[in-house]
Amino acid sequence: MRFIIAGIILIFVGFLILGVFGNNFQAATLESNQFGTCYEYSDDSPPVEINCSYKIFDQTVFFGLVLGFIAAGIISLIKGVKGDWDNRVKPEDIVGPGNNKNDSPNNSDKD
Repeated sequence: MRFIIAGIILIFVGFLILGVFGNNFQAATLESNQFGTCYEYSDDSPPVEINCSYKIFDQTVFFGLVLGFIAAGIISLIKGVKGDWDNRVKPEDIVGPGNNKNDSPNNSDKD
């Protein structure tokens, strides 16, 4: 169950990062294909011409990071759905009312 929850969270974080910050990184491909020159934009100064390969590299790293989050989430989901690792618990590691150690009269809390 923990892997399923972690998988859902990782996939959600991947899509959230893509949705919030993805708009900043999609312009590099359009600028290089259409115009051949790329510009770095800021709020307080005019656009500065930069090398398109740097901007495309930043875009590739960003999408690689997002893809890493989503892939880790999918792997975690598959492992959580497919695995039975959480059902294989040693009898001495069981805690709670189902444990035979807790049911014996020698371990009673009523003294």
